[in-house]
Amino acid sequence: METLYLIIFFIFGSAMGSFYHVIATRVSKGLSIVSPGSHCEKCNHTLKWYELIPILSYILQGGKCRKCHAPLPSSYLLMELCTGILFAVCYHKFGFTLELISSIIFVSSLIIIIISDIEYMIILDEVLIFAILGIIIVDIFSIGLYDTSIRILYGMGAFVTMLLIKKAGDVMFKQESLGGGDIKLMFLIGLVIGYPMAVCNIFLATFIAFPIALFLLVSKKDNIIPFGPFLSMGAIILYIWGLTFADVINFIIN
Repeated sequence: METLYLIIFFIFGSAMGSFYHVIATRVSKGLSIVSPGSHCEKCNHTLKWYELIPILSYILQGGKCRKCHAPLPSSYLLMELCTGILFAVCYHKFGFTLELISSIIFVSSLIIIIISDIEYMIILDEVLIFAILGIIIVDIFSIGLYDTSIRILYGMGAFVTMLLIKKAGDVMFKQESLGGGDIKLMFLIGLVIGYPMAVCNIFLATFIAFPIALFLLVSKKDNIIPFGPFLSMGAIILYIWGLTFADVINFIIN
């Protein structure tokens, strides 16, 4: 039965991953997520139900539109796979608990942020607000008002820390070093993984981003790199892994 539930969550997650890509793309452009329906961006061919099956449709169509044969963005397949895996992992980690709801809200919002920030350099306020309010409401029912208040303080601490880093970076580089979306994203991350781990996540995100930044510097390509995707990736790793600040300290000491 456990295997069946994992499969169900993977299928559900992969379907949501496709929808999250639509949200990230359309909301970033100021478009409706309802109308028009799913279609090919090249020829405007309206997709049939059998062209919308997560993962399978992309593979069977060879990654191309059935009508005009234009290549489909590989990011769709990647997001469907990643979201399916993350939903299954969340179920495996938390089971049928209120924490499962919070975890799905959290990873879902980060997936949307990764897409929107990479493709459009935008961290959507709508996604952050929905995720923060949703998680706070679930937390109130699962851990109570007092502990939820503590988590909100953690989020505020992460927000202020990121704001100070931005101010220092602006002075050091004499230009805007971080976007406002990155600072607001840190509130969400601090709310979920706690303040000390949120600070650790900033270092982890920097470590993940460094090779890409170095490559762009050497190749003399666009040196504007969105930091939100790396903050999101790091937060997912720390959250799913379940590391605590004590674990990090012990690792450093040993």
